Amino acid sequence: MNSPRTTLYRDKQNAKLLGVCSGIADYTGVNVLWVRLGFLLLLVTIAPILLPAYFIAGMLLNKKPAHLYTDPEEQKYWQRVRQSPKRTAREIRGKFRDIDRRLADVETYYVTNNPRLSAEIERLR
Repeated sequence: MNSPRTTLYRDKQNAKLLGVCSGIADYTGVNVLWVRLGFLLLLVTIAPILLPAYFIAGMLLNKKPAHLYTDPEEQKYWQRVRQSPKRTAREIRGKFRDIDRRLADVETYYVTNNPRLSAEIERLR
């Protein structure tokens, strides 16, 4: 089952015609200008197939919900997830490993015998 954030939508907010090219650009993270130029280049070469496919996609794809992303950083994150889920999972695991290591360092610092810290605590009592 696909998450709403990993589904291809028509992007009517940035649309020129039906929003298919802007939806593909949003889905892949590629600049919409390059997607439109690629579409026009392919349209010149294989127009009998591509033009009906564009209109069919425009009718079948759902409109992108306005509340899908709360900020641009979240949008970029989900684009990276769609491009390479394994790489994104590795990055997240790496971040958690780093946080865990830092917490272990803090814990080691406070749990080990620290005479300066013990003296300061005793002085505050």
